[in-house]
Amino acid sequence: SNEHKIATSNEHKIATSNEHKIAGLTCDTYPGGPFSEDLTREMVYWSDIPSDADYKSPFKRDKEEAVMYMTFEPDGGGWNNIRMAMETVVVMAHAMGRTLVLPPEQRFYLLMKNKKNEKTGFSFADFFHLDSLHMEHSGLDIITMEEYLVREGMTGNLRDKDTGQITFPPGNRTNWNEEGPFHPQLKDYLRQVAYTPHWTPDACMAGFPETATTAHTQRLKDTHQSIMNEGIPNLNSFIGNPTSVDAPTIDRMKENMAGRTQMCVYDDEMQKEQVLHFMCNHKVRVRLLVHFYAFLFFEDWRQDMWSKRFVRDHLRYVDELQCAAARVVNAIRERAKGRNAENVDGVFDSMHVRRGDFQYKFTQIEADELYKHSEDLIPVGTTVYIATDERIKPFFKPLADKFDVVYLDDFKHLLKDVNTNHYGMLDQLIASRGRVFVGTYHSTFTGFINRMRGYDSVKNKLPLYEQGIIESYYFVPAENKHIMKKYQPVKRAFYAKEFPVSWRDIDRGIKELWNGQDPV
Repeated sequence: SNEHKIATSNEHKIATSNEHKIAGLTCDTYPGGPFSEDLTREMVYWSDIPSDADYKSPFKRDKEEAVMYMTFEPDGGGWNNIRMAMETVVVMAHAMGRTLVLPPEQRFYLLMKNKKNEKTGFSFADFFHLDSLHMEHSGLDIITMEEYLVREGMTGNLRDKDTGQITFPPGNRTNWNEEGPFHPQLKDYLRQVAYTPHWTPDACMAGFPETATTAHTQRLKDTHQSIMNEGIPNLNSFIGNPTSVDAPTIDRMKENMAGRTQMCVYDDEMQKEQVLHFMCNHKVRVRLLVHFYAFLFFEDWRQDMWSKRFVRDHLRYVDELQCAAARVVNAIRERAKGRNAENVDGVFDSMHVRRGDFQYKFTQIEADELYKHSEDLIPVGTTVYIATDERIKPFFKPLADKFDVVYLDDFKHLLKDVNTNHYGMLDQLIASRGRVFVGTYHSTFTGFINRMRGYDSVKNKLPLYEQGIIESYYFVPAENKHIMKKYQPVKRAFYAKEFPVSWRDIDRGIKELWNGQDPV
């Protein structure tokens, strides 16, 4: 299983001939393929940049030195909140040069369907190619919780942070995989044997100096202080006016501060801690519900670009899901072609309509309103794919009267071997391929669809891609309907939408990362 592949020892990072390459996408081994490269290629928004895999953070220690770790608690919300926090943690682990310890398998909120017949205890390796990530990247080591507890917990290397006493895992237990939520005893233990930063993304930006020296740490703090002395810039000045990705640190910081006054710097004190543990703790308002690029700031612009490429190229859904989505996208295109001989490419449009338990009730409007807010964007008769958690499909009649509406349910015959708990991820992948996309504001589900559309717009040089603009809209509120049609700086509430800084011009600086030298 993925778990065991990840746990292989770090000394032997040698890709074997059958090692999965994250960069490609081959669907031949899945029932129904697709077997044509043209059909799989359309899903590929990521790139293969071999030199990026050799990049190590300036904080990564030499092999001879003690291993530094990072543990974390997954977000307690829905899948896309969990995914956002995980992206942030993985990028932080690389940036800090720390070995990332994955949480044990557990049951995630809303991923609990069909308990009798299907797996419902998941680890992140079920959704992302973390095994390959560990093998392919010299700057990132990933191990399982079990390996961490065997290696450090059971050998007396972990100490209670208050008393300094050697502390063993509860009941000397090392395997905490279970079908329930993250075990409270394990959570308490991890918090007690590690330094737990109280970093709150809404209040502070996490700052990473260019090198692991006291001088650079101070320089980063001084840059922040000089902005505070001048006064925080008005975010509106960046609308339609992005800062160049390779601009001086102070200029990039001004935009990235997003109105926050504090900077949490990865300073000398934190660098010395053997284990950092990132909590999801509502009592002390510590929760990484933030896009990695809205929270993490790198003094070195080349490292910033690397981090954004890293997430694009490596933290993507596993091949099984990409291939299943490719089968459905192909079926939708064939259907659209069959309805209109002039639609030679099988163009279709897409929507995400969030109903269910969504806390933002103003977004839950009736279907005639959904039509009213999208009729100017999508011509009558167009094939429209609707990603939705609404089970009662007659709800969509006002849309179905005007458009040729299809849902994931219409293509279940193409998804025979896919766990139904993964259907939401398929919905995202399929919806991301629409020509026009209309989504739900405040939804992190819609957000990730837009980020994938942003990556794709750059790869295929779609109109206005240089400004980070994509062909995406929102149903409500009316003032945000066209917000993706103009460059927007990162701003709070960060999770409400995704921002073009995550995909715009991020392929700059690939060679500069090595100062003109070949990767080591």
